[in-house]
Amino acid sequence: MSPLSTSAFDLPERLAPKADPALIGRDEEHFAAVAECLEQSIAELSGRLDAERRAPGGMGRQAMERDIEIHRLTSRLRTLRRFGLDLCLGHMAGADDAEPVYVGRLGLTDSTGRRLLLDWRSPAAEPFFAATHANPMGLASRRRYRWTRGRISDYWDEVFTADELEGHAALDDQSAFIASLGTNRSERMRDVLATIQADQDAIIRAGSRGALVVDGGPGTGKTVVALHRSAYLLYSDPRLGHRRGGVLFVGPHRPYLAYVADVLPSLGEEGVQTCILRDLVAEGAAATAESDPDVARLKSSADLVKGIEKAVRFYEEPPGEGMTVTTHWNDIWLSADDWAAAFDAAEPGTPHNEARDQVWEELLTILVDAHEGDASPELLRKSLRQNRELLTAFNRAWPLLEAADLVSDLWSVPAYLRLCAPWLDRDEVRKLQRADAQAWTVSDLPLLDAARQRLGDPETARRKRRNKAVLADQREQMERVVDNLIEAVSGSGADGDDGEGLVTMLRGEDAKASLVDESALPVLEPDVLAGPFAHIVVDEAQELTDAEWQMLLLRCPSRSFTIVGDRAQARHGFTESWQERLARIGLDRIDVASLSVNYRTPEEIMTEAAPVVRAVLPDANVPTSIRSSGVPVVHGSVAELDAVLDRWLAEHADGIACVIGAGDIGEGRFRATSRVRSLTPELSKGLEFDLVVLVDPEKFGTGVEGAVDRYVAMTRATQQLVVLTSP
Repeated sequence: MSPLSTSAFDLPERLAPKADPALIGRDEEHFAAVAECLEQSIAELSGRLDAERRAPGGMGRQAMERDIEIHRLTSRLRTLRRFGLDLCLGHMAGADDAEPVYVGRLGLTDSTGRRLLLDWRSPAAEPFFAATHANPMGLASRRRYRWTRGRISDYWDEVFTADELEGHAALDDQSAFIASLGTNRSERMRDVLATIQADQDAIIRAGSRGALVVDGGPGTGKTVVALHRSAYLLYSDPRLGHRRGGVLFVGPHRPYLAYVADVLPSLGEEGVQTCILRDLVAEGAAATAESDPDVARLKSSADLVKGIEKAVRFYEEPPGEGMTVTTHWNDIWLSADDWAAAFDAAEPGTPHNEARDQVWEELLTILVDAHEGDASPELLRKSLRQNRELLTAFNRAWPLLEAADLVSDLWSVPAYLRLCAPWLDRDEVRKLQRADAQAWTVSDLPLLDAARQRLGDPETARRKRRNKAVLADQREQMERVVDNLIEAVSGSGADGDDGEGLVTMLRGEDAKASLVDESALPVLEPDVLAGPFAHIVVDEAQELTDAEWQMLLLRCPSRSFTIVGDRAQARHGFTESWQERLARIGLDRIDVASLSVNYRTPEEIMTEAAPVVRAVLPDANVPTSIRSSGVPVVHGSVAELDAVLDRWLAEHADGIACVIGAGDIGEGRFRATSRVRSLTPELSKGLEFDLVVLVDPEKFGTGVEGAVDRYVAMTRATQQLVVLTSP
């Protein structure tokens, strides 16, 4: 890569004045140094990665450390190869600085220790994003680049002092950002790191303790903030690192996750787990919407989720009567108090199915201690494990439970539901019953999740028990082999230290244990979404019910959250404040940051969209658009749909259009192509398109839900909105 065979700049003819060597000469020299350093860094990283992969895997912590290092090296190498020179976002210069400081996606230092790129997440890089004329933060000037296919296709200068005007080509403070807003969209969210605004950057860099709410209307950059904050926190806060649990990012739906899939890798961060709420529960993939609004409302309560504890406790009550346990040697009385003592042996916080083994072992210990006879404790314990009468009684007293069976019993056994949720009246209990108790809906997922977290996976418990039995059998066989070897060595008449040393070694417990092959046991892959996580980021959080919040609280004991949303975009209404809603679901340290500038939606569109939502939510936080497209909103007939799309595609070689409607049109059974999407209003949330065509918006529904769906759909457009209605 070094020296550069071509200029880093590829400015179009219309920008010829910006190609003046006096303006870009220093940049060219710097990029030559960056290119040379990148070449060396890639070679060095490749060598270290190869060495790590060839090194022995080790065991336990050593193996984990090796895997972490391989992941770190692979991630950095992938980022360097992906971007090259366009790792650089721009540079900034202080009033007294002889050399500008170049800011990049990653930090880069050459072999002499010279800093070539400053990581955008470092505190020293903050002025590059946060400096304003009101608060220049010590800057005299700032330059931002636009990269196209690895070369600079434009750049913009901003100056903060009068004596810096000379030698800069573009002096509009917002030029870089405004220009980026007008560019065409694609199937994936475009890179916006270089144009992060001061209000967004302040939120990105806020501390991670407690819950931070990012409240803002359409187009204010909430998703940009959420994604960049995820990468920033992992870099800057050691409490949130991968070894401490890492970060979980929760999006509203599958098209949204696909849209933002490239953002975190482009920031050099591939360790964030991303999902939608459905992914947290195995049944989520096939779950359907709840058809009855009253049932959905009842199941949205956090109290019902907390009732799962009582549902499980029902199966953890010790028998009220004792029993006689018959053995080969004598009868042993197992009293009700003995049962209770065994049940108390379960360690607090242990899932039900795992605690079962603790209770069982304690029960066996009580019986062995009460035994009077000649049998050894080991032999008696082995016999008791095979006692059918005892096993039957124990399985009835503390059964292995499946989450799906537990929750389905709530919907099919009214007395059980009344026991677990005594606040429900008879009509509500009846309403929650259904013929097919395991016909799962989205509203069931929080209860299934709570049940699975409280119970633990019964298959894991069974596997552990089988593995334990296999290891015990192996150890027993090894002990016999060792005893035979000792007998052979002793009987051979071997004398001297060698013979005695061998016998001593064979008698050692470590030697017997080392002969057991634990690697042959099956390993259950961990659930990467089970948590706990050190921090959780939730986008479109206004849609979560109290019950759904419990799914996330279970996975984040630290209560460290970034909560992104807009109360005015809540389909089922959001009359409380964020503080009131979050305090009710269990969060106590809450800060709210607001975004009020609409960077995405043109003024022409917002002028029509604002009255739609304010008709049902007069206090809606409708943001102020900062740009005008000059293109008015077009109204027409549904019969014109094909013509509208054909005309737009013919006039625009790039960009993405979306047809948003209800029914077949919104569910993707329209003429969707690589450049024309088809979505419902709900699935368009969080996305953006150059052209949005609304089909029969009045059919989206009535009341708050219908108005919010229309408002959300209208504000997805970055350039043009067309509204088509049926005659």
